[in-house]
Amino acid sequence: DGKKIFFGTAPVQPAKDTSLVDFELARLDIWTYKDDYLQPQQLKQLSQEQRRSYLAVTRPGTNEIVQLGSELLENVSIVDEGNADWVLAQTTKGSRINTQWEGRSKSTGFVVNIRTGEKIQINNSSYGFYSASPNGKYVYWYDPAVKNYFTYNVVTREIKNISSKVKQPLYDTENDVPDFPSPAGTISWVGSDQYFLVKDEFDIWQLDPNGLEQPVNITNGFGRKNKTEFSYVRLDREERFLEPGQMLLLQSLNKQNKFSGYYTAKSNIANDPVKIIEGAFVNGSVMKAKDATVYIAQRATPAASELYYGGSLSDLAAVTNVAAQQKDYNWMQAELVRWKMFDGKMSEGILFKPENFDPKKKYPVVFYFYERNADGLYGYRTPAPSASTINIAYFVSNGYLVFDPNIYYKTGEPGQSAYNSVVSAAKHLSTLPYVDSTKMGIQGQSWGGYQVAYLVTRTNMFRAAGAGAPVANMTSAYGGIRWGSGMNRQFQYEKTQSRIGATLWQRPDLYIKNSPLFTADKIQTPLLIMHNDADGAVPWYQGIELFTALKRLDKKVWLLQYNGEDHNLVERKNRKDLSVRLSQFFDHYLKGAKAPRWMVEGLPAVDKGREWGFDLQ
Repeated sequence: DGKKIFFGTAPVQPAKDTSLVDFELARLDIWTYKDDYLQPQQLKQLSQEQRRSYLAVTRPGTNEIVQLGSELLENVSIVDEGNADWVLAQTTKGSRINTQWEGRSKSTGFVVNIRTGEKIQINNSSYGFYSASPNGKYVYWYDPAVKNYFTYNVVTREIKNISSKVKQPLYDTENDVPDFPSPAGTISWVGSDQYFLVKDEFDIWQLDPNGLEQPVNITNGFGRKNKTEFSYVRLDREERFLEPGQMLLLQSLNKQNKFSGYYTAKSNIANDPVKIIEGAFVNGSVMKAKDATVYIAQRATPAASELYYGGSLSDLAAVTNVAAQQKDYNWMQAELVRWKMFDGKMSEGILFKPENFDPKKKYPVVFYFYERNADGLYGYRTPAPSASTINIAYFVSNGYLVFDPNIYYKTGEPGQSAYNSVVSAAKHLSTLPYVDSTKMGIQGQSWGGYQVAYLVTRTNMFRAAGAGAPVANMTSAYGGIRWGSGMNRQFQYEKTQSRIGATLWQRPDLYIKNSPLFTADKIQTPLLIMHNDADGAVPWYQGIELFTALKRLDKKVWLLQYNGEDHNLVERKNRKDLSVRLSQFFDHYLKGAKAPRWMVEGLPAVDKGREWGFDLQ
């Protein structure tokens, strides 16, 4: 409204004592059990903290300054583009230490009066993040602990659960980590502060922020009936809220056939969405001209990723021709494969075949996996040097089949879960007449690298394996540091991806059972490890522990350590180097090619920088 000036204030930093000289000063970090954040995380955030300021406001023509934020209330945001009489503040003070083992901390929200600085606490605390409605009538948040959306009326100070009447879950129903599931997603407000749109797994719901009116399924259950997931496409980047009855552009993904498309629906009317286009492609970004009905959209298939232009999303003309650059190469095709896992449940994955696929031939297969990628069946895989994983386009072009299976996890059994999916998939593919079951390999990076390392302790059906940045020993990795962020790794095992669901002291058996190191003597598969000495995600010593164990056991193992490189390779020269070594490694074991010198003789330190050992022996 032009009547307020918001600005930041910061404490005055004490001047440096110039009477002290550096060579007399001890340099150390002191870790204490009371610290909210570990020293490595504090040091990572140091420059940010040194620049931190706290929001304040003044009104021109007055001599008053109202301090809105403080060291106790550090996160403050303006409301209604600064026109509201209050700001929204929240703090994690008092629960930050829990991030070390929970990966998140509870927040407490406050409404702060701009004129007086009065702070009104919204609730005790929640795992949700607080936001303000467009015109500032409500504060809203999703609480994952109770799986519902809440509003706080700034005038009446009432808190309402606004989603409890929705019969479908409004959270990620495929969540399989031992923590609260994330919300399926929010869309926008309608009519400024009139209604609020959210997603379930498939459809879109309109909620009354007062919690009085019945929820309205504006996609009319069409998504759930047709196993089609809808999400809102925001074409106007300056849009703050939707108008009642506004036509919405929805992006769709059919979870059964993996087709993508676009539909339309109205913001507050329950009707089946109207299809614009749907097919065997993946939607990319889409933009619309501000004052004309003209679109630019990206659309991908396994064959190419192109830009399109036109007046309707159902009738677009290509303006690029990436596919022309690939005409001289043996490109790839992708198909969806479904099979029954060992536990009797169905899974699915993507089988990549060469363009010149001959069903009468026998092909070697490389299994690449992470968690679940099957929804991207019709995506485009860019040919490029490998940052850590095999480049699918390259391997398929060179005569391999590549299979990417979905993996479904049980808490406490991440390793067995990978076995249940990947090995059952390998057995299923082994029955296909064009698969050479004697020439199968596996490769993965990070979480995928861990699963590779675990699998080769359980089965000998793979002729070769590549594990990038694998956790080998969960008992030592549990208390390690993610050096990229400075965070403790405990939360990964207790609450997130590593899926143990207990502390090391509660269930040491699970940490040992799921650690490849403790059954390394069972490994018979030749293993190529990549673990870099500047890895900020998985401690480098994990790769070393696995390598030295296998070396001690006289197993076939190699460790690629790229100097100064992080979790995934950044330097193109190193990516090209890894691409060659991955190709040579799998070609040797799966195609019978001669082994390169680096595999046969290694590369002594005295030859570093002068020899690379690519020549075949």
